[in-house]
Amino acid sequence: MPLPARFPAFRIHSDAAGYRSGIEEVALDALSPGEIVIQTAYSSVNYKDALAGTGQGKILRQFPLVGGIDVAGHVVQSRDPAFKEGDAVLCTGCGLSETRDGGYSAYARLESKWAIPLPSGLDLRESMILGTAGFTAGLALLRMQDNRQTPDLGPLAVTGATGGVGSLALAIFSKAGYAVHAISGKADQADWLRSLGAAEVLGREALATTKPMDSARFGGGLDNVGGPMLHALLAHTAPYGNVATAGLAATHDLATTVMPFIIRGVSLIGVASAGTARDIRDEVWRLLSSDWKPACLGEIATREVALEGLPAVFADMLAGGSRGRTLVRL
Repeated sequence: MPLPARFPAFRIHSDAAGYRSGIEEVALDALSPGEIVIQTAYSSVNYKDALAGTGQGKILRQFPLVGGIDVAGHVVQSRDPAFKEGDAVLCTGCGLSETRDGGYSAYARLESKWAIPLPSGLDLRESMILGTAGFTAGLALLRMQDNRQTPDLGPLAVTGATGGVGSLALAIFSKAGYAVHAISGKADQADWLRSLGAAEVLGREALATTKPMDSARFGGGLDNVGGPMLHALLAHTAPYGNVATAGLAATHDLATTVMPFIIRGVSLIGVASAGTARDIRDEVWRLLSSDWKPACLGEIATREVALEGLPAVFADMLAGGSRGRTLVRL
């Protein structure tokens, strides 16, 4: 399929002229190498994208790069016989907007080893409502269950519950059969959080303990905040429960004790979605498109923008004003 000579992309620079980002016209040859080219249908906005797009976090390892750690679309060119023109594919993480050009572009060139054929239970838009955020939540649950997490251990707490990972975790965990308690400082969002699957909505004070261990009120959970809240979740976790850590919305620091680990056998599990092995990646997407697929994806997608809308979304997200997921429509 013939491609236009140049097409719009949201590109990020850091050089003698300073750190800057915005829409540019680029040519295919300017993009990172790969075996397949897709015409992008959707991308999404993650906290990592906001940090990269504004320079408030050291995300990109080389410059310039097209932003966007998620992308989904249809193959228009392929040098890999496993993919043919017209195939629907998605890709999340895998170096996008970190070491290679990402998804904020009308066309994206991908390494075929990381391109996921769109699972039969999802359309392209749904795949990007999930995106890295949904993949992270699903990977957290898979890792917890690999370590013997079950609903019988008690409810799972989700911190930062109104964010992308948090809101999708509520929906995914509840679909998988767990009682889920949302931890949020946004009391006005309680009804929305319950509509996503939260059995209870608790204020941040529920995880305010400074004790080495406290009452075992959760079977485990997913923390997106870090710092004192992660310490408190560990202190409140039941024997042999699992706490997955996937974010640092408040801080990357963690001051805690070994008490929950050596007395209750609690496990702290790291979730690093970007570099997940392909076999695990395939399994998470299989579950997200079937047994764990939320029925409320439409409610989680609270905003949809074109490339021009990205700077405002980044600012809102970094100020703590975002809710659910923002789609980028190419």
